[in-house]
This record gives sequence, C-alpha cells and structure tokens, in this order.
Amino acid sequence: MSSSSNAADAPVVLVAGGAGYVGSHACLRLAEAGFQPVVFDDLSNGHEAFVQWGPLEVGDVRNAEQLDSAFARHRPVAVLHFAGLIEVGESMKRPGDFYDVNVGGSLQLIAAARRAGVKAMVFSSTCATYGAPAYTPMDEDHPQAPLNPYGRSKLMVEQALADLDRLSGFRSIALRYFNAAGADPLGRIGERHEPETHALPLLIEAALGRRDGFSVFGTDYDTRDGTAVRDYVHVLDLADAHVLALRRLLAGGPGGAFNLGGGVGTTVRELIETVRRVSGRDIAVAEAPRRDGDAPVLVADNRRAVAELGWRPAYDLDGIVRTAWAWHAG
Repeated sequence: MSSSSNAADAPVVLVAGGAGYVGSHACLRLAEAGFQPVVFDDLSNGHEAFVQWGPLEVGDVRNAEQLDSAFARHRPVAVLHFAGLIEVGESMKRPGDFYDVNVGGSLQLIAAARRAGVKAMVFSSTCATYGAPAYTPMDEDHPQAPLNPYGRSKLMVEQALADLDRLSGFRSIALRYFNAAGADPLGRIGERHEPETHALPLLIEAALGRRDGFSVFGTDYDTRDGTAVRDYVHVLDLADAHVLALRRLLAGGPGGAFNLGGGVGTTVRELIETVRRVSGRDIAVAEAPRRDGDAPVLVADNRRAVAELGWRPAYDLDGIVRTAWAWHAG
C-alpha cells in the first residue's frame, strides 16, 4: 500500500467495482493522489488480488444493507462507480440482468450515498451510449441512441444522475470511455476478463500461443485498410481522468459528461501490426464477416476533457501495447 494511502487523514473514496480492470487502476491513482480508496465489490468479475491500495468490502451494489454498512464504517467523501456488467454480447442474451445490475444497482448505490450525506459521484460510462456514429470524431453532444442493452443501461444511469445533479444537489460526472487498454507498467495489475472479448488481450494471447489465432471481423469497411477503426486509451489515463473529475466535484465545480479517448483512430490491421512489432512474434490471423452492431469507426473528440478537466492522455498506442504485453507475458 502506498504511503499516501496510509495517512490517517486521507479523504476516503468508496470505489464500487474497484476490484475490476479500470476500477483497480483508479484505486492506484487515488492512493498516489493522497486519497484512501475503499473497494466495494462482489468479486463476480473483479479480482481480490487487484485490491492493493486499501480495504475491501465484499458486497453487492443491489444490497442496501451492505451498502449502508460500508458507508457508515468508512465515511467516504465521494464515490467512484465502476460496478456493473460490461460484455455487450451478453447484454443481448441477458438484458434483464444488465438492467438489474447496471440500473438497479446504480440506483441503490446512489440512494445509499445520499443517505450517508455523500454528494459526489464519478460514474464509469461508455461511448456505447452514442450508438452508431452520426459523425466522427464523436463529441459529447453527439446523439445518444444505444444499440444494445449494455449501452442503454449506462445511458439510463447517466440520465438519472443528470436529473439528481440538477434537481437534488447530488453532483456527478459521467466519463464515457472509448477502448480501454494497457496495464500498470510495474505489472501489479492489468486486464483479466473471463471470458476475454477485447481485441488487444486476444491478440496478445494469440502471440503468446495461448490461442490458435485472431479473427478480424469485417475487412470491407469504408476505412483506410478495410477494417474497423477504434480509439484506444490507456487504463491509467482513464484513472487519471477519474481523479481529476473527483477533484473538480470536491472543489465545487460543475458536473457533466466527458469523453475519454485518445482522439486517434487505429484500424484492426494496425493494432495487429503493433502487437507483432512489440512482441516480436507472428500471429495467425483469420478474416471473418462483419458482426452485427459493429460500427465502422469509433473515435473520440476529447477536447472537452482536455479543456475542462485538464486531462491529457500520456500513452500512445505503442505505450499501450507495450504495457499490455508486459502484463500478459509476465
């Protein structure tokens, strides 16, 4: 645990979902910034080994009693909310579960925070709230028309938070991620999903011989090489944005929504070539038809986060891939 997180007077932040991928990296950055993270997680998708910068409260965000107990015990000044189901394909198969956990759990968490007198929340949202891009790069004013229950569940929480911010004094910032990737350069935590569905770890596992190869879904898009374009952003850059958003709310600044992306598009073929170069290994690649719901291009306009939060991504694609490779290969 970092020395800053041992300080008795460090302000406590409850991190719901803090044992997961982005949440654990946010705990690392919170501790470095002089906060004491307290993780609240049911460990259904998170990893106890990722809880390294503060105590763990095992609990379900849908359980009011468990939430009230955690708030009473730790008396946080704010909440960072990462808890939820995230796999888009699963949301098409189990929509009820996604609304139950992502919407119902969020409303329970918000209610518990308000009962405890906490008035600030940073919410982990997603570019999936936008749906199919009407234009790119996508700014925060882009229409929000999600294509799946995952995106709709996140949008519902954004809307609830916006109403509460405007009408009740419970203030919030929603951070809309593009493609989170990479790992802690010191190798303490990284990306670990079961099952894995994200392109970069799948490519790295193929390079390591843990998978037979990698499938490219769609090679006939209207892009520079025919494959889909995505905006990769390092998980520690995302974590930095959460600390900046938290400081803004605690200082009395306004809430709102912010895109978190590098602002640079990378094609699937370019990602493959970067992994080949960084790893020094070949990867067997198979071409497959497009998947339903996959947009040709998803790139963030991140100027609002840069201007208003003072956020600036530190990692380019090469840095993202190098830290991810070190984590998975280690």
